[in-house]
Amino acid sequence: MKYFDKIINWNELNDNKKRSILSRPIKKNNASIKKKVHEIIRNVRISGEKALKEYSFLFDKVDVKDFEISKEKILFSSSRVNSSLKHAIEVAKKNISYFHKAQILSQVDIETQDGVRCQQIHVPLNSVGIYIPSGVAPLFSTVLMLSIPAKIAGCKEIVLCSPPPISEKILYAAHICGVNRVFQIGGAQAIAAMAFGTKAIPKVDKIFGPGNDYVTEAKLQVSSIFNGPAIDMLAGPSELLIISDQTSNPDFIAADLLSQAEHGISSQVILLTSCSQLAKKVVMSVNEQLNNLSRSDEILIALKNSFIILTKDISQSIKISNIYAPEHLSIQIKEPRSILKKILNASSIFLGSWSPESAGDYASGTNHVLPTYGKSISSSALGLCDFQKRILIQELSSQGLVNLSNTLEILSDAEKLEAHKNAVKIRVDFLRSKYEV
Repeated sequence: MKYFDKIINWNELNDNKKRSILSRPIKKNNASIKKKVHEIIRNVRISGEKALKEYSFLFDKVDVKDFEISKEKILFSSSRVNSSLKHAIEVAKKNISYFHKAQILSQVDIETQDGVRCQQIHVPLNSVGIYIPSGVAPLFSTVLMLSIPAKIAGCKEIVLCSPPPISEKILYAAHICGVNRVFQIGGAQAIAAMAFGTKAIPKVDKIFGPGNDYVTEAKLQVSSIFNGPAIDMLAGPSELLIISDQTSNPDFIAADLLSQAEHGISSQVILLTSCSQLAKKVVMSVNEQLNNLSRSDEILIALKNSFIILTKDISQSIKISNIYAPEHLSIQIKEPRSILKKILNASSIFLGSWSPESAGDYASGTNHVLPTYGKSISSSALGLCDFQKRILIQELSSQGLVNLSNTLEILSDAEKLEAHKNAVKIRVDFLRSKYEV
């Protein structure tokens, strides 16, 4: 029995159909979610822990006594995680650390003209909050992706929130990454707690991490409130686009499509190829591999939003990919690096048949927190700079100010900002009178 068979010829579609194919699964503008999240945020701000306990019991069916996990329990998690998983986490941590340490930027310190010194320095955010979902499975890999760059950046306080009961795997990942402030609270209420602080949970400067529709809406709302925290990005459904040719392995492609569709029912996967025979083989392989996957029913729902698109050639596949601007882009052609310069929009790129998207999700070293829903047109993958801020410094010597003063006075006068002009003139007059004396 065939489960998936969506091969579409791009050049037989009209413009409306092409736009429809490349549109993501519709985001529901759910007014009830907005209203409910607004209410949760308001209650947490007013009632603090009392509201958090009520929501934990209501949503998670857990009667939480103490929200903060003790340092002893975090340390004890090491004895509850098997050695093979520990080793795998250590390897992932090493690679992620290595890649993110390489992102440390050099300081800028130059003289733009004689006596005018300009600098740019990078300082860490003081406190950050990381939200770790725990739905179908605990996303302990996201602990690594968020806490490692936060530590490298030098953030003084890292607050981790995850729904109760928190998995030992999440606690262990927190432990080896040096995160010792862990709170068992989830959902929109966790975002509200980190955004504004409660008696138990500290207020943070910026919130990171993916989540469900309620978490995403909460991040949007708290970041829009005056004096609210910044956020990393608004996570949408996961997506993968593959560019392939006649040399590609259909089983590899099918496995990659299924691995990304596994993320959730709103996920979307697309294959672009000019080889019709490959397309047919991929369909057969998808259906064969589906039989061996325990979550095949959920994957099939995601595959309803997914397509195999026949194109004229590689150039057309690249053009379509740039329009779609995928979260994950896999290039599985004979010479994948040869087209890299033509890729304009993608959050994370996987080159060649031996680079499954799974590598980036876990342990290659790159970050798996990525812009989705076409946001790679203007946004970037999470990196070290997201945990820092730039500060600009300028220092003028007395002669440097004199040299620049005429330019400053002309420009400020042209904008009719008399006080700006005066702040320069009063200094220059002082220097000139002192020199004349």
